[in-house]
Amino acid sequence: MSVVSQVLLQADDELRYPSIDELQNIKDFLRTGAQRVQIAAMLSENEDKIVKRASAELWKLHPDYIAPGGNAYGQQQRAQCIRDYGWYLRLVTYGVLAGDKQPIEQIGLIGAREMYNSLGVPLNGMADSIRCLKEAALSLLSQTEADLAEPYFDYLIQGLL
Repeated sequence: MSVVSQVLLQADDELRYPSIDELQNIKDFLRTGAQRVQIAAMLSENEDKIVKRASAELWKLHPDYIAPGGNAYGQQQRAQCIRDYGWYLRLVTYGVLAGDKQPIEQIGLIGAREMYNSLGVPLNGMADSIRCLKEAALSLLSQTEADLAEPYFDYLIQGLL
């Protein structure tokens, strides 16, 4: 849900007009709209590059994952890991565009921990994979853009731990 939707729903629930602070939050959100769209475009246009860089870093950090018996050993398992990278990057773009972490929570984190636990995927490794994805993605953005996108990666990391 976007900042605008949140403000309107909360004000309506309380049968009041939006407060000055809430209107300022909307103004701030709208002021960064073009930048949010630019960030989402940059991340989506560079998905392959970001995913390749992030997965290479993860395999360096955890070579046991791609070794025989590891969670990403074999072509199919490795492809599934890489697919998840793209999915998480897409979730970050949803958060950036909405200016809210709720899409990440609703679409990507509810049930993720339980799913990974049931599959025997180490959650610390998943958090490391998102850290690698974050580093690869933020390296392509300006500092201002990175500052705007970073909290959404951090939210994912914390949600997996």
